[in-house]
Amino acid sequence: MRLVLILTTFSLLCLASNGAITSRLLQRNSHSSNFLTTDELWFNQTVDHFSPLDHSKFPQRYYEFTDYFRLPDGPIFLKICGEASCDGIPNDYISVLAKKFGAAVVSLEHRYYGKSSPFRSLRTENLKYLSSKQALFDLAVFRQYYQESLNVKVNRSNVENPWFVFGVSYAGALSAWFRLKFPHLTCGSLASSAVVLAIYNFTEFDRQIGESAGAECKAVLQEVNGLVEQRLAVDGNAVKSLFGAASLKIDADFLYLLADAAVTAFQYGNPDMLCSPLVQAKKDGEDLENAYATYVKEYYLGTFGVSIETYNQQHLKRTNSAGDTSDRLWWFQVCTEVAFFQVAPSDDSMRSSEINTKYHLDLCKNVFGNGIYPDVDATNIYYGGTKIAGSKIIFTNGSQDPWRHASKLTSTPDMPSFLISCHNCGHGTDLRGCPQSPLSPEGDAKNCSSPDAVHKVRQQIIEHIDLWLSQCQATGRSYM
Repeated sequence: MRLVLILTTFSLLCLASNGAITSRLLQRNSHSSNFLTTDELWFNQTVDHFSPLDHSKFPQRYYEFTDYFRLPDGPIFLKICGEASCDGIPNDYISVLAKKFGAAVVSLEHRYYGKSSPFRSLRTENLKYLSSKQALFDLAVFRQYYQESLNVKVNRSNVENPWFVFGVSYAGALSAWFRLKFPHLTCGSLASSAVVLAIYNFTEFDRQIGESAGAECKAVLQEVNGLVEQRLAVDGNAVKSLFGAASLKIDADFLYLLADAAVTAFQYGNPDMLCSPLVQAKKDGEDLENAYATYVKEYYLGTFGVSIETYNQQHLKRTNSAGDTSDRLWWFQVCTEVAFFQVAPSDDSMRSSEINTKYHLDLCKNVFGNGIYPDVDATNIYYGGTKIAGSKIIFTNGSQDPWRHASKLTSTPDMPSFLISCHNCGHGTDLRGCPQSPLSPEGDAKNCSSPDAVHKVRQQIIEHIDLWLSQCQATGRSYM
């Protein structure tokens, strides 16, 4: 998906990302207005943390929620925003944890996204400071700034509150990487559906969709794809119009839209929204193209709120920073750092074979120019991929989420990994609940097909947070 990552109203919760969340974006904003706070705060952030000469700044947006904060020594929960506009702190399961632990919650918007862009123009040369490495330093600088500001407010100095970091999806990876790179600044991290492994050809993504769909639904989806491809070769305009996507001039962009529309149902815990009508249409001998087009238009483009423009390469080439820019920004990170190229496997594919490596590389070149290429080896060497050598990091994943194959699934004593298994357990289920499309920020697990599975993992999360915070407090430090 274009990691939908995700839009003005909240990201797999940010993308959460997230950006239009399709597989191109990891998460998507919710249409809910249920936030803990939407009051904007600002501080001056360094544009380039790695230059000894350039000390220029830009205003970066953040939020704070202190209703549950146990002054003056309560913990501070840093919720990382990912690949989308960050419009507040959503009322997800973190609010439950904050109340339990007497924590303040703060959240920093990711550089370039939303209102936190260093430049008015997003032309390629101005995106050189858009990277996970710069974003991690942003978080470290902000964490120090906020701690010092808090100390001033309570009239003290050289005191550190215990900090704990949270993130979902790409922000989940940032949460894990923050603990890895800045262990002295946090007691621990929750890395929910954390995509810590950069992957060049992500064939496991599609295979998971087939597994999550089940044999009957999988067969129908593959039949629909075949029918659409046949018709596309004969009358492309007609079939695109059927799906409300006549503006997509590149056939592969249209086929990517159709693949992402299916992915979303499983990624966000709503498989029956897709499979039930398609399987029924097959049994009743109805037109499968029409049945799928109805799902795409009414659910994916309608209820879920994805824009057709997310898949339009002309839209991705826009360099104006006005409006929602998450599509272009996330693609730049994809094309330079992590790839996550969701390509069709050589056999038994759930998407068109037109969605291949060449398609992704051509898109990167067309949108950003020559020389743009995802150095996934460098990314994985820098962070460790699934061999990440951090400590006190909790990894959680949903059993139906295709992104889990880019996460750390092997548990170790200091980095426990939990898989939430149920029919509709998807991206960020531990914090978001079920189903998640449109995302329900409250994080209620009662709608999950196996709420006990979610509660069990949440209890394990609480136990680790409690342990690691207590270890910090026992030493009088903000880390351990």
